[in-house]
Amino acid sequence: MSSDVPLSVLDLVPISSGSTAAEALRNTLDLARRAEEFGYHRYWLAEHHLNRGVAGTSPALIISLVAGATARIRVGSGAVQLGHHTPLSVVEQFGLLDAVHPGRIDLGLGRSGGAPRTPAAPAEGAAGVAEGAGESEEPGTEEAPGKEDGPGRTEGTFTDSGLYLPPKYTGFARLLASPRFRLHQALLRQPGATTPEYPDQIDDILALLAGNYRSADEVEAHVVPGEGAAVEVWILGSSGGTSARTAAARGLPFAANYHVSPGTVVEAVEAYRKAFRPSPALAGPRVLVSADVVVAPDDATARRLASGYGLWVRSIRTAEGAIPFPTPEEAARHRWSDEDRALVADRVDTQFVGSPETVVERLEALRAATGADELLITTITHGHEDRVRSYELLADAWAKRS
Repeated sequence: MSSDVPLSVLDLVPISSGSTAAEALRNTLDLARRAEEFGYHRYWLAEHHLNRGVAGTSPALIISLVAGATARIRVGSGAVQLGHHTPLSVVEQFGLLDAVHPGRIDLGLGRSGGAPRTPAAPAEGAAGVAEGAGESEEPGTEEAPGKEDGPGRTEGTFTDSGLYLPPKYTGFARLLASPRFRLHQALLRQPGATTPEYPDQIDDILALLAGNYRSADEVEAHVVPGEGAAVEVWILGSSGGTSARTAAARGLPFAANYHVSPGTVVEAVEAYRKAFRPSPALAGPRVLVSADVVVAPDDATARRLASGYGLWVRSIRTAEGAIPFPTPEEAARHRWSDEDRALVADRVDTQFVGSPETVVERLEALRAATGADELLITTITHGHEDRVRSYELLADAWAKRS
């Protein structure tokens, strides 16, 4: 694979309809081994909870499995959600991982699960607590999955490179007010627990890793293993807000989520670059951008493989929680209301679906619009081999592009 703009993998450990969590985990290990063969640079695992269709509940544990099943590819979190963890627990977990797999571990950090947000504010991270996980479809598709009775195109804008930016999603109030979201919060946090400000959590993690942590009354803390761990720390975010500013102020690399919040990806990377301050770890801004992708030998086949995506996103945004990923036949049986179409349109309109040539062209538009140094690819299909083949076709086409 060409190394000028590397491709990496984001795995949500999806469960397909009719399958099990155990099978999803076996598929993850197989995909990780294959991704290493195909030349992908990183393999990141997301954190999600209480979703029937997603088995990625504990990034550190799955990272350990994936790193043990591979030899060279970097393995990390995309992302650990700091509203559910303390800085000490994170450094201990990733210190253990680095001790066993030195120099291969990435620590991606998101701020989902913390203090309540305003209803219109998206949760930040690879996939926020309010959304669980997220996907989409490619711009300008005239024959998108479920064309006759599926999600419809929304109004938006295009960048000079041709990247489609849909209107910002504003439906978070419904999710944040749902009983399921309140249960989610109650089960993931100790009663009465409060989450510190996100920048303070990041500072504590960096200090514990560096070995210079001091409490307010000047008591030292040293994490073993963890102190001195050679993990690569990334901040993940969906907007130009707290996460982008925190990464920039500390001179850390930043991962922006086009696949989660496509309408704000340009805003996010511009805010990060504008505020960036050099650090010992990083002399200049470094940006990774995610995209949801399905590749097949031809556009029609790819559209069929991706056809369950809109229904899957709908389950997340209605606060049902991610359902097991549907078969194309199951997706075809769903009848879309206007409300449903509007609910998922930004994601369905921004998923990159098609032949290798089609998807490479659209990924180039994403790279040009964001100036990405690296692209993070997340792919979900009902069939595991279709998913593996999608990553293989993309890697081959990306390496051959002019």
